[in-house]
Amino acid sequence: MDGIAADNVIGWIQVRLFIIRHYGLHVKMTKPIQTLHARTKVYARDSSWKSWWYILSTAFLVAAAIAGTFPILPLPLRIACSGLAGLLMVRLFVIYHDQQHHSILPRSRLAAVLMRLLGICLICPSAIWRSSHDYHHTHNCKLRSANIGSFPIMTREQYRQTLPGERLLYLFMRHPLTILFGYFTVFLFGMVILPFFNSPRKNFDSLPAFLLHVAIAVWLVVHFGWLGLVLTLFLPFLIASALGSYLFYAQHNFPGVVLKDKAGWTYEGAALESSSYLKTNPLMAWFTGNIGYHHIHHLNHRVPFYRLPEVYRDIPELRQVRTTSLHPVDILRCLRLKVWCVETQRMVDVRGL
Repeated sequence: MDGIAADNVIGWIQVRLFIIRHYGLHVKMTKPIQTLHARTKVYARDSSWKSWWYILSTAFLVAAAIAGTFPILPLPLRIACSGLAGLLMVRLFVIYHDQQHHSILPRSRLAAVLMRLLGICLICPSAIWRSSHDYHHTHNCKLRSANIGSFPIMTREQYRQTLPGERLLYLFMRHPLTILFGYFTVFLFGMVILPFFNSPRKNFDSLPAFLLHVAIAVWLVVHFGWLGLVLTLFLPFLIASALGSYLFYAQHNFPGVVLKDKAGWTYEGAALESSSYLKTNPLMAWFTGNIGYHHIHHLNHRVPFYRLPEVYRDIPELRQVRTTSLHPVDILRCLRLKVWCVETQRMVDVRGL
């Protein structure tokens, strides 16, 4: 209990300092940091009918968009449907992500089964996703911790001391092209092939995910040619994976991000200072399932995606956080960040190292 009490005191001090920086010295804090998390608990309840509606309506839209990629429409419309399918798959993935967190339909066995099947279809099987993503939530932006479920981060000193081959691999994992082609690097290889070969018994569902994906690809080529493969499978997954990979990157790799050693790390501090609020227009917020409110998601992952804007609106402290966006300038600023400088306490480029 002494350890828990100490963590609460440390967390309270960190949030007090955080709020003072943004609101001034005259803010009166009469409650510890845990109350900030506690204030989100009222929103951590889903509406079953609303959750089912979002699942079924989004799945229908994805199916309709994919159907539009078949040779029943003119080529320009097929291309448009292919791109739309990719954006809709991002929304469907966020819904899957929420169910895996049990923030929607936590007691529904039917939803659990359907989401497991969806994870296989989206080449993001439940076994590896849950283990890696749960680890990510409990070690978000913690220095010198295993880079599981996130993009790796070295300190500048670590980078200087690594061998050239290790540097090359590190930079490759954080390279813009790795993110752009996340379909192959992050998902097919990182979420399906590698986990299965590392632990076949633990990640058993990676095998049917891979086999199903290959079978669909072969079927499309046989019946609709290479154009059918590109428009129905390749392009939607390429768009969805690239956008999804970048969102995940920018949520914890942005100008002003704060990283902590294990001793100074707290769950709430990581949510407020190590997770971004990625601003989007209403349409992109819909396509991305409000995942831009990532600091709120990390503060309480049991809040359903459709209630995140409500939390942002009602709790003023959550509106005073570091932001980024999908503007090309902001994307470039995020992608330039490579290593953590302990001296300046910020992410920097590797030029000159």
